[in-house]
Amino acid sequence: MNRTLEREEEHTLPAVQPVGPLQQVLAALADPVRLEMVRRLAERDEPIACADLYADISKSTASHHFKTLREAGLTERVVIAGQTHQRLRIREVEDALPGLLSSVVAAAGQ
Repeated sequence: MNRTLEREEEHTLPAVQPVGPLQQVLAALADPVRLEMVRRLAERDEPIACADLYADISKSTASHHFKTLREAGLTERVVIAGQTHQRLRIREVEDALPGLLSSVVAAAGQ
């Protein structure tokens, strides 16, 4: 199923992955780079341009991390005004794994 996002323009987006099992989600969050990406997304509570989520890694490495987060069902890719953004799926993750994401993000912020 494809979804659309309406902002300045309408785009067809890829189908969103379901939230993965606990082991997959924890494995995705175990990497410090991905954990920092998730922390930044949670802090802003809105889609963030991909380029704004990484600084000290290459674009190909960042793409790998984004893919891992998407496959775990933690994030989804959205296009806003022609630019790719990542959105943290807080509500969906909390519904599937209550308390997990908020606890991990809170601990990461300490």
